[in-house]
Amino acid sequence: MNLIKRKENVIDPERLPNHVGIIMDGNGRWAQKRGLPRYAGHAAGAKVFKTIAYYARDIGLKNLTVYAFSTENWQRPQEEVSRIMKVLEEFIDDALNTFEKEKVRIRFLGDLSVFTGVLREKMDRIVDATKKFSGLTLNIAMNYGGQNEIVHGAREAARRVLTGEMKPEDITPESFGKLLYFDDCDTVDLVIRPSGEKRLSNFLLWQSAYAEFWYSDILWPDFKPRDLDRAILDYQKRNRRFGRV
Repeated sequence: MNLIKRKENVIDPERLPNHVGIIMDGNGRWAQKRGLPRYAGHAAGAKVFKTIAYYARDIGLKNLTVYAFSTENWQRPQEEVSRIMKVLEEFIDDALNTFEKEKVRIRFLGDLSVFTGVLREKMDRIVDATKKFSGLTLNIAMNYGGQNEIVHGAREAARRVLTGEMKPEDITPESFGKLLYFDDCDTVDLVIRPSGEKRLSNFLLWQSAYAEFWYSDILWPDFKPRDLDRAILDYQKRNRRFGRV
């Protein structure tokens, strides 16, 4: 009996989701519960983000996209936004120092034109330095919105039709998907959202069309590798039909 129970609680490495998306939610509430300023939660959340990303690599995940900063997050208090940008810059600096050791391919998903030249230059450096790695691809969604990404693709499709590069009938779900921010960003198999909220919040709308969802009341700074295990185990128990019987 114990052996059966144990087998049911072990991840099957042959059935891992190919692409996992995580909405890293609850940093501010975690800090407020402890009487700390909201930005302290983002610093704590950044440490968890690194732990989870490297754990995802270690268990064999191939694609992980994390929602770090949305197009709507600019509406937060300026001090909080500035602290989030600082946390991001510190992560990139650390990644630049450790990329050869960690061997994680890092990319940034979203409209990056709004960031400072210094930050964009650092983003470009870490993307270039890690592009050779073929294990885990870590997409960090910054100034990202799913609706904006779809509009970006629609504008590119319209441009190509106007220039004669493609015909309207050439626009299919497959071809349109390649006109988004990344032409090789696979559909998402599993979306994880801690903090108790149960919504997508404009995250990977196109890619998550048939994603499985896993929610938890855990605030992101309290999220542990075992929680990622729980989400994947739950995913592996589901019957994915993709609209079929």
